[in-house]
Amino acid sequence: MPRFYARRRFGFAAAATALISAATLFTAPTASAALPTPVSGATARSYLATLTVATESRTGYNRDLFPHWITQSGTCNTREVVLKRDGTNVQQDSSCAATSGSWYSPYDGATWTAASDVDIDHLVPLAEAWDSGAGSWTTSRRQAFANDLTRPQLIAVTDDVNQAKGDQDPATWMPSRTTYRCTYVRAWVQVKYYYGLSVDTAEKSALQNYLASC
Repeated sequence: MPRFYARRRFGFAAAATALISAATLFTAPTASAALPTPVSGATARSYLATLTVATESRTGYNRDLFPHWITQSGTCNTREVVLKRDGTNVQQDSSCAATSGSWYSPYDGATWTAASDVDIDHLVPLAEAWDSGAGSWTTSRRQAFANDLTRPQLIAVTDDVNQAKGDQDPATWMPSRTTYRCTYVRAWVQVKYYYGLSVDTAEKSALQNYLASC
């Protein structure tokens, strides 16, 4: 049975109603985030060995330096494309906004039926990318990074979980679902390797420890 979470902003009665309704609708996870499959553990370990180890610097960072949620096709922007990709039975209106569907968050195992409860996580956060090399990129390269649908960089997850993660790297934050951690670090290393980003000492140590069991 999947776990269903009501937002804290709902009252107790509303939360109970939401839970009962959800339980009626679902008897198993009805959506599975379709993150592009990351490289194998062995490949991730080999990639990690080649990454530059450097001290991070956030000097000059501004999220607006990474143009994100650009139009991908028709009226659909990147967020809307990922919501459609990662959800089940997603219906969209003429503006491409998701009006119904379900989304399973692999970070925490929660299933949501409202797109407003789902964030699109930059697996390697924009600020982390800036800290580890993106500050020297062109705006077009930062835009490509922030909207990358090819690498395992964008994934639909519970909004509160994404906000709790913030700009942290695997040395200080990992998904609460331990079964997803191998996928997470493989994806992290693949993205950093593809974009030529560095890692700091604590980050590399954490990645090595997690990848050892992948």
